[in-house]
Amino acid sequence: MKLKVCGMREKKNIISLADLKPNYIGFIFWISSARYIDQSTPSLPEAIKKTGVFVDATIEFIQSTVQNHQLKAVQLHGEETPDYCSIIQEFGVEVIKSFSIKDQFDYNKISNYEDYCDYYLFDTKGILPGGNGYVFDWTLLNAYPSEKPFFLSGGIGPNELIKIKNLINTTLPLHAIDVNSKFEYSPGLKNIDLIRQFKKQLDEL
Repeated sequence: MKLKVCGMREKKNIISLADLKPNYIGFIFWISSARYIDQSTPSLPEAIKKTGVFVDATIEFIQSTVQNHQLKAVQLHGEETPDYCSIIQEFGVEVIKSFSIKDQFDYNKISNYEDYCDYYLFDTKGILPGGNGYVFDWTLLNAYPSEKPFFLSGGIGPNELIKIKNLINTTLPLHAIDVNSKFEYSPGLKNIDLIRQFKKQLDEL
């Protein structure tokens, strides 16, 4: 199972995380986020996909950020349209389109995106576009109608390992687990030892 660690900001913390070789490391380029990064990001090993997280940003801003930070993936966390996603695809990056879920979800919302993103990401619906810090009802994923692989996000911590294992044992195309706030000392500063332990357990599932 692949792992994405999102909301990184401190250079030493990023380098320590990279030593663990997660599959994706995410940087948030939405100014209203507590984990917003407004500085350069260090180069990462080739095997790690540097991912930029955006919320209804301009095409021009995403394009320049992809170039300046050498992003390999773009995660769209706002109301971006399929046409918008198709333009981002032209930048040569993986496109991850996020959708928020709480007590229910209309999967008809995703049908128009099938050809315009590489992955979906399901997060917890809350006050913020992402990073609300709690888990949604994963049983809603049982109705997932697509074969497109997806990221699972939203308040995931060590306590969710058994539930993750149960999902892995279904036919759902779960691509990666996306973690953030449950592994932090403070916004943007991760507990590397806790992530190391979680990744080891995740690899063993």
